[in-house]
Amino acid sequence: MFPAHPFDTDAFLPDVADEDKLKEECGIFGVVGVKDAANFVALGLHALQHRGQEAGGIVSHDPEAGFNSARRFGYVRDNFTSQSVMETLPGPLAIGHVRYSTAGSKGQTAIRDVQPFFGEFSMGGAAIAHNGNITNANALRRELIERGSIFQSSSDSECIIHLMARSMGRSIPDRMEDALKKVEGAFSVVAMTRTKLIGVRDPLGVRPLVLGQVGDGWVLSSETCALDIIGAKFVREIEPGEMVVINDKGVESHFPFRRAKSRFCIFEHVYFSRPDSIIGGRSVYETREAIGMELAKEAPVEADLVCPVPDSGTPAAIGYARQSGIPYGMGIIRNQYVGRTFIEPTEQIRNMGVRLKLNVNRALIDGKRVILVDDSVVRGTTSRKIKEMILDAGAAEVHFRIASPPTAWPCFYGVDTPQREKLLAATMSEEEMRDHLAVDSLKFISLDGLYRAVGQSQGRNPDAPQYCDACFSGEYPVKPADMIEQGFELKAAE
Repeated sequence: MFPAHPFDTDAFLPDVADEDKLKEECGIFGVVGVKDAANFVALGLHALQHRGQEAGGIVSHDPEAGFNSARRFGYVRDNFTSQSVMETLPGPLAIGHVRYSTAGSKGQTAIRDVQPFFGEFSMGGAAIAHNGNITNANALRRELIERGSIFQSSSDSECIIHLMARSMGRSIPDRMEDALKKVEGAFSVVAMTRTKLIGVRDPLGVRPLVLGQVGDGWVLSSETCALDIIGAKFVREIEPGEMVVINDKGVESHFPFRRAKSRFCIFEHVYFSRPDSIIGGRSVYETREAIGMELAKEAPVEADLVCPVPDSGTPAAIGYARQSGIPYGMGIIRNQYVGRTFIEPTEQIRNMGVRLKLNVNRALIDGKRVILVDDSVVRGTTSRKIKEMILDAGAAEVHFRIASPPTAWPCFYGVDTPQREKLLAATMSEEEMRDHLAVDSLKFISLDGLYRAVGQSQGRNPDAPQYCDACFSGEYPVKPADMIEQGFELKAAE
């Protein structure tokens, strides 16, 4: 099993071991100009599995067989590795998507919600896969339905297909450009026609998208780690507000949106991206190590052992140990093989949820003052359980160090975040959270410290923030129109 984030939801553990992490967005991948492109897409999606584990889909096009698609629930490895499935997806052009529902039927995905979505237009068919969240999707959906559109899914991404259908553009790329100009929020898109692979990022570049080359073909991917798995060469990041149209003649680029200052999601550096990916020319692993070092400078404490909460806390813990001089040790071991269990999910088994995934290395922990390094605290439920496990193993003290600022605001740009009142940092101060978790100390990296760690030596520019950090600051670069309509209150101006 590919080791995704440590507290992914399991079918038999709906209430435990998954509440203390923000749920990933989605992963998108596309290939043009190679034989059996769908096989490359399946491999790319496998490398992006950490971005969505609910479901996945692939659409391909073959000059003789036309468009074909396959959409399945579950992991890529369980659905897109059999010859019988992949033979139904012939052709030199394909796109794919792995899903964690951030809009629509969260946790109750219907197969009709699984991307890529396909539409037949007067100039031919097109498929589209979207990573992000459309913040005016409800308003667009109402308007489109009033004008006669018939929606098949609960996904916000389907709005793009309907907007394309109503566009008067002469080509599919023109129609996509027209549609995306009506969309607000965050979007990275891969799409395909019969002959073209298309990639687009929103003007702020909130969600990632990169361009690669494999042989004579081209690749679009959410992350560089997915280029590695197919032996593709990283070419460059798609720029914020850029649209690329790729065919057998090469890559055409233009910028259809009004230019804006980039606001890339800073949480990609902290947690979402795989540590072996490259963002902005810098290793995600090295960035997370730098976050740990900055955290050690800001929040030192006397202790005997620095221990990561695996796997996402590991690079930051290594950095903390290096900076502090306190020994690093794997005080918690993650069971990489947890999946659906044959044991009946009784209440007793549910209560064992964290222990099924994580086990304390007692010989290392006993009698030690332990610094636990994790990437974030969302609700705090899992943090409490891990603290109890550490104390049960004989730890003398437990100190939490968190490699991100307090998560006090929900994300509306493609991350499934609990309602604000369910976020621990939205209702408690740092001291109150420490008492709630019942630990000897609790410290988060500062927002300025996080910015320094990701390469902004002067810290955060409060007048023009370099990243989207709304989940920490409450400052949303695009107003979440649908949520405001439902009563969500923005942070009061200071």
